[in-house]
Amino acid sequence: MPASSTDIHPANVSGQLPVSPSFADLVSAFARIGLMSFGGPAAQIALMHRICVEEKRWIDEGRYLHALNYCMLLPGPEAQQLATYIGWLLHGVRGGMVAGLLFVLPGLAIILGLSSLYAVYQEASIVAGLFFGLKAAVLAIVVEAVVRIGKRALKSGFHRAMAAAAFIALFLFSLPFPLVVLAAGLIGLLHARGGPTDTVQISGELRARPAFLRQAAALVLWIAVWLAPLPLLWLTLPETALPEVQAFFSKMALVTFGGAYAVLAYVAQVAVDHYAWLKPGDMLDGLALAETTPGPLVLVLSYVGFLAGFRDSGALDPLVGGLLGGLIAAWATFVPSFIWIFAGAPYIERLRGNRLLSAALSAITAAVVGVILNLAVWFSLHVIFTKVDPVALFSFGPLTFSVPKPVWSSLDVPALAIALIAAVMIFRFHLGIGKTLITAGLLGLLAHFLF
Repeated sequence: MPASSTDIHPANVSGQLPVSPSFADLVSAFARIGLMSFGGPAAQIALMHRICVEEKRWIDEGRYLHALNYCMLLPGPEAQQLATYIGWLLHGVRGGMVAGLLFVLPGLAIILGLSSLYAVYQEASIVAGLFFGLKAAVLAIVVEAVVRIGKRALKSGFHRAMAAAAFIALFLFSLPFPLVVLAAGLIGLLHARGGPTDTVQISGELRARPAFLRQAAALVLWIAVWLAPLPLLWLTLPETALPEVQAFFSKMALVTFGGAYAVLAYVAQVAVDHYAWLKPGDMLDGLALAETTPGPLVLVLSYVGFLAGFRDSGALDPLVGGLLGGLIAAWATFVPSFIWIFAGAPYIERLRGNRLLSAALSAITAAVVGVILNLAVWFSLHVIFTKVDPVALFSFGPLTFSVPKPVWSSLDVPALAIALIAAVMIFRFHLGIGKTLITAGLLGLLAHFLF
């Protein structure tokens, strides 16, 4: 393993944990968590709290919140990072590896299986009707995410302005998502610089500074492991989409602040418009698939990688290319989460109390609300209307700025009706995602055969 737990294991500094589980107990618990982790990051974080804090009493409330706050600062799937952190807290690097992998692997296996069925039988009537209903229900789920995250993140006029600016930058000007994130962080820093002097609060468990050379070696080794498939793919399978899948999702892993909803708009834009791996409706189907499977919602990126490998497989069998594409997308997406925990956590946590860093991150979180709103609008147009055309607003030199405009005669009344029913189920009756998607799928089948 790239790093030893001898110097950085928190239990070595701060004393005994409430209950010390065996490694077998850890494996059993996180296998259970991996199979039950439906409902997105909020539900997954609550599930880990119930099992690790309330049932098992492996860590106390303060330790759990300490880990959660750290993981919320990082790019990537925060729930998987929290699982990795808890495993590291209990059994060092070995525990973190097992907990993080078990959180992802059940959902990854299911999403690859469903992606295979989707790629082969997409045009079958039953499958088409099912996904017709699911993609309509996803609209309500994404809108609910905008509301939920907005309530938490938009605490001031400044943050509301950041969200609005991010939405305008993406919707009207189609600026790259990473640029929006970086600009939000910089603006947050500038906005906070006039406040009181920033201080760094270092928790007691980090009074012992980790060995720099050990951590640097761990960082270099993990980065090498993460990027190792890329040159192999370029050398052995250059005629397929697989090298581009690895390169693209490796870049995405560095800028996925705010979870899957935040990055989906950018992934959809690039995968549909630039690489032509997917059609707009395919992205909605993938999000619906990811909502119905356990594990991080960002597993939808494995679905994107599967379709890319399936449709641009070169000399490979399409299903083999698809499975490789899904696995490569997962590798590029999730390996960095282990890097942040094992190599970076001891240093980044020392800055958790830094006022300027907190201001930058809160501005990024506010901008993410605008990003998700852009996703909701994009999805709405492509679900409720069967035809959407770009309309130019103005030109600036070689650049032309445009907005999508629906063709009103292409309004899909059944899709609109299912989306409204899903919204009522979620917002009025507070039903779970599972019940909403099952109902929408059945309504989609009915609408498909009737209309």
